[in-house]
Amino acid sequence: MPSDMNADTDNVIAIRPCAKGDEHALALVGQATFLEAFAGILDGADVIAHCQRQHDVQLYRDWLALPAMRLWLAEATPGGAPVGYLVLSPAGLPVADPRPNDLEIKRIYLLHRFQGQRVGQRLMQAAVEQARASGAGRVLLGVYAENHDALAFYARCGFAQLGRRTFRVGRTDYQDVILGMTL
Repeated sequence: MPSDMNADTDNVIAIRPCAKGDEHALALVGQATFLEAFAGILDGADVIAHCQRQHDVQLYRDWLALPAMRLWLAEATPGGAPVGYLVLSPAGLPVADPRPNDLEIKRIYLLHRFQGQRVGQRLMQAAVEQARASGAGRVLLGVYAENHDALAFYARCGFAQLGRRTFRVGRTDYQDVILGMTL
């Protein structure tokens, strides 16, 4: 990077809906952000196993082929390098009062160096607008109970706790908080 280029001020992040062919970018960002967020927190072998299974190119290819799934990609400009994404899907979280029109933010990931620039808020806004347009009454998500930065972000977005679940990463179970936002 040239010495006069500051990533915080010179990079503009474009957000666009994903399309067939974006699966490699999604897998790369998924693996990079999961490693970045949880290295030194979760067991290293569990992180690797999780990324191999949950951030596989074929998984994203399959999701992109499903009409019920909506994905957005955040790209740094110039250059179009992927730096984040969000996945909106039919809800599958264990909540006490599941509703047929619930949707779930299955994933929202952003490389750390691009956080604090409203990119996460823009991704969330795209998902909420899509959820409203599709007639959803509520958006749900699950987040690691010890991920305090993410919990604070979701609270600022209007999410409230609805419950808890166990989430497996590799060979280890962790506690997630289930959050919801009424639309």
